[in-house]
Amino acid sequence: MEITVRNNANEVVVSLIGRLDTATSPEASAEITRLLTPFTNIPLLTLDASRLDYISSSGLRILLSLSKRYRPFRVVDAQTQVYEVLDTTGFTKIMTVERAIREISVQGCQVIGIGGVGTVYRLDGDTIIKVFRQGTTIEEVRREINMSKEAFVLGMPTAISFDVVKVPAQDEGGEPCFGLVYELLKAETLSAVIKQNPERLEHYAHLYADLFHQMHDIEVPAGANVSSAIERERRQVQHIRRYFPQESIDMMLSIIDSIPPAQRLLHLDLQTKNAMVQNGELMLIDMGEVGYGHPLLDLAHAYSAMVGLVGDYEKIIGMPRELGTRLWNLAIDHYFRDLPADLVAIRKQQIEVVSCVRNFSWLALSDSFPQEVIKQCQDLFQQRVTNRYDEIMRICKTFDNWTL
Repeated sequence: MEITVRNNANEVVVSLIGRLDTATSPEASAEITRLLTPFTNIPLLTLDASRLDYISSSGLRILLSLSKRYRPFRVVDAQTQVYEVLDTTGFTKIMTVERAIREISVQGCQVIGIGGVGTVYRLDGDTIIKVFRQGTTIEEVRREINMSKEAFVLGMPTAISFDVVKVPAQDEGGEPCFGLVYELLKAETLSAVIKQNPERLEHYAHLYADLFHQMHDIEVPAGANVSSAIERERRQVQHIRRYFPQESIDMMLSIIDSIPPAQRLLHLDLQTKNAMVQNGELMLIDMGEVGYGHPLLDLAHAYSAMVGLVGDYEKIIGMPRELGTRLWNLAIDHYFRDLPADLVAIRKQQIEVVSCVRNFSWLALSDSFPQEVIKQCQDLFQQRVTNRYDEIMRICKTFDNWTL
């Protein structure tokens, strides 16, 4: 049995290598105590079980003792055989135990979608995998799983991941990334289906609009594990202060603050690569930004992607810009089909104005976007916001007439 201790920024990590059984436990217990004695303050004690091959009842008693002596305490990267022992004996109910994450390669897999926070690959005929950008934390990945479950419970057709995995670095010198595996039988992105069947554009535009309607008709109850979309948007704008002067940040915040409060369910990244067509019906993926708020914000986010996208449109959206813009125009007309034409024109203006925030706030999704993309956004801000600010503020004053 080999034992090491390292002091990270906010935790002390004890790594166990080998077997923690009757023969090794007494010496291991004494060694752990000796190694932890110099630490006068341990905010979090983590036991790294990634190379722990076996644990017996005497080893379990060591874990129990550590959990009582150090709070909080957790076990991470437990291999299958060790995790099953901890689960069977009830230890997973009395302390935090995280199972080791298996590794999956996407080498040679078909890319079916590229977004701001990751790339979606088809693993085989039954499954896809979303590989997150480098730097994405396990907490952010788990948020996406939780938001998928919340949306599903609230009534949305949502693909729910059944496995968190690690994906080896794609480039030399790169870092492994987290991934989410989804089971989607014979499903294709809405972008791919439209590109293959442009003659059915109006049909798919109606499905797309109806998906928005279905979601926006859902009132998120108080106490649900869904966060405020407006608060998230404000945080993202504050995050991009590194790229824009404070005057520009204030302009974006003033637009956000004009949006009326509401409790409707919002996807907040519902472009056509984040909807999968399965058996003729649409199913949502990429649920990491789900929140509650006013539908205006959700439609503005989608408009920003489908019409005002900054970047390689066909690579990101999956179809030519002209086709994507036509789809959006058909979809938004269908979304507002019960309203008079003059009011629809106002709604479209309102959506375009709020999209001016998303045109730039999406840079907060990662800190590793290419410098040329950041420069393009900075150059566009003058054209899309600064030069039109009086007009934008005039339209913002009309937001309150959008009643739900």
